Amino acid sequence: MTDRADAIRYVLWNATFTILAVVVASALWWPIYQVGQFVLLAAVALALGVTIAALGSRFRLPGVAVLGITVGVYLIVGVPLAMPDAALFGVLPTWQGLVDLVQGTASSWKQLVTILLPVGTYQGLLIPPLVSILSITVITLSIALRTRRPELAVVWPMLLAVLGIAFGPAVGWQSVALGLAVPVVALIWLVWLGRSRHRARAHSHTDAIATVSPSRRERRRAAVVSVVSASLILALAACGGAVMASVSPATTERQVIRSHIEQPFNPRSYPSPLSGFRSFHLPDAAGQEMLTVSGLPSEGRLRLATLDTYDGVVYTVGTEDVAAGSGTFVRVPYRLDQQASGQIVTLDVTIRGYSGIWLPGAGQLRQIDFDGPRAGALSSQYFYNDVTGTSAVVTGLTDGDSYQMEAVVAATPTLDELTEIRPGSASPSSTVDLPNVMTERLELYTEGITGAGERLVSMLDGLKNDGYISHGVGENEPTSLSGHGLDRITTLFTERPMIGDEEQYAVAAALMARQLGFPARVVMGFVPTADPASDTATVSSTDISAWIEVQSSDGTWLTVDTTPPLREIPEKELDEPTKVSRPQSVVQPPLEQSESDSEQIPADDSVDNDDEPLDPLLAALLLVAQVLGWTLLGLAVLASPFLAVMAAKARRRALRRSRRTPSERIRAGWQEFQDSAIDFGIEPPASATRREVARTVGGKRALALASVADRATFSTERPSDEDADRVWAAVDDLRSSLGRGRTRRQRLQAATSLRSLGIAPRRSR
Repeated sequence: MTDRADAIRYVLWNATFTILAVVVASALWWPIYQVGQFVLLAAVALALGVTIAALGSRFRLPGVAVLGITVGVYLIVGVPLAMPDAALFGVLPTWQGLVDLVQGTASSWKQLVTILLPVGTYQGLLIPPLVSILSITVITLSIALRTRRPELAVVWPMLLAVLGIAFGPAVGWQSVALGLAVPVVALIWLVWLGRSRHRARAHSHTDAIATVSPSRRERRRAAVVSVVSASLILALAACGGAVMASVSPATTERQVIRSHIEQPFNPRSYPSPLSGFRSFHLPDAAGQEMLTVSGLPSEGRLRLATLDTYDGVVYTVGTEDVAAGSGTFVRVPYRLDQQASGQIVTLDVTIRGYSGIWLPGAGQLRQIDFDGPRAGALSSQYFYNDVTGTSAVVTGLTDGDSYQMEAVVAATPTLDELTEIRPGSASPSSTVDLPNVMTERLELYTEGITGAGERLVSMLDGLKNDGYISHGVGENEPTSLSGHGLDRITTLFTERPMIGDEEQYAVAAALMARQLGFPARVVMGFVPTADPASDTATVSSTDISAWIEVQSSDGTWLTVDTTPPLREIPEKELDEPTKVSRPQSVVQPPLEQSESDSEQIPADDSVDNDDEPLDPLLAALLLVAQVLGWTLLGLAVLASPFLAVMAAKARRRALRRSRRTPSERIRAGWQEFQDSAIDFGIEPPASATRREVARTVGGKRALALASVADRATFSTERPSDEDADRVWAAVDDLRSSLGRGRTRRQRLQAATSLRSLGIAPRRSR
């Protein structure tokens, strides 16, 4: 009765630790989903995993059977838990749901790292936590209940925690705290397993073998050894980490899988939308209806794309270096938690004549829903960049497509409000040197003005006062070349009068704003004409425009209009091109700038090194950790031959314990005891029987073990698995008794002895 109660208590305690460890590790997945369905999924998967593992242990099911049961349970509950929208009545899997579940088991992992967080229940992305929690729970509890090394069970909840961190967001102190909580639970579990194993050895017995109960002092000693061993493991890990940190110090923030995964949509693979700006004004497209939109605020703008990278030839969307501040295009789940301030609007957009991959929108996206027969295809091919507020549909938009978008639209600041702002801290994706003619014009616009915001507004006023609008495509329009490369922008400033359109003025204003210290980017989109009598606006091709956004010191990107007013263009001044010849000398400033840049590099390095000295206490602790780590590493190298011998014996012992039949395991147990005696220098006579070997060792328990081994070898009665387990428990006790009364050095010599391995010659009698 006592043995049965101990067995039940052992199962319950291991199940409790499994549940606790998996719950803490599963909490690291919460930032990915942040929806109640995830909590239900985790609870059901944990309960089912514990049940499967417990039943597998109770009925001694083989591993293949446990695997089959786990897969069957996964197929039954996978659809209602991970894809509730595809379940019949919310609880029964459908055939299509099962097909999507099987496909998602392999594909949802990559989709999870190419989508913005949180994802909720979006398109079966709950499959990864269901697979992870269910399988790891089964594996963890099965190892704890059914293997000779239950300590290995603590590794699997740590793997679940690592997966949660790897697939989660790149920042968050909660992840760090929970990540530290998992090893703490594992440490407590290891201590309990050590004490449980010690108690089991103390109370194990056979019918023919008597055992001696351990004293209270021995039990306390075992507990202390367990705690010290676990603490030593943590100390070794910390010292090893300090050594690795000193060899390869971290230079960036915490990286996760989504930091390195190749994104499925790369805007650099498509032409810059600004390059096609003039096509909207061509005679065959002028006045064509592009789309209809309702819900747009008064004087609102529809963004097509934000362009933040300029190489002197073309302004493009994004950069090949995603860490440069352009962000990445990822799929969007059911919603986005926007922290931006502004007016929440709901836009209903219907595409008419517009076509292209860039989706018209406004502000920072919160949610988008597609309508119509192509809704599913558009949703699966929709990508969004939350840094720039740009949306794209890879398959492109066509006539009849419609969608509803909820977004946060920031108010457009007035010129008076712009005078109060200060530059933000965003780093430009690329920088180019302004031609002399632009630099001189900027100095003229901002002469005598000191404030950053005032200088920005003065520059905008200067552009609007000097600039005239012409697209150069009409019969009566003055010549105005398309493009926005440095040569075209230089021509804009050298000709009198200054003639261009929104394409050139937006690029010129962005370059000048950057020169003034403001992070700036170009936005291309539509500025529809508001109809006071209707909430729905019809957007035509002539509503196309371009403007800039500058970042203020609080991190907000502010919309700034750069378009000069429409007015009559005066006659061109013919003598201006001969008077201004500076565009030919644009090559010289980069040479001077490169020299100044090269001279500043050592100064910047020296400043960084001098401004960030290590705290003396931290430096001392790091030095101690490094010295200790390298010392431990050297000791490990010196001890490696002895550790190899001990590992070989441990491997041999594990193979003997796992023999196929109980009789073979009992005979292997005797061989293990005999080899242990040989390692302690006890040499039996040549060709000695088991009883003769036992007499040489001495003690009634050795004779009893020899009798049990003889009975398992020669008797017609077949021993049971329980008999084999009791024999091995007795073998462990006898091996421990061989070391009692001996010095620590003698026990170490026995542990590293080569006699029982047949490598070293045995001592002659």
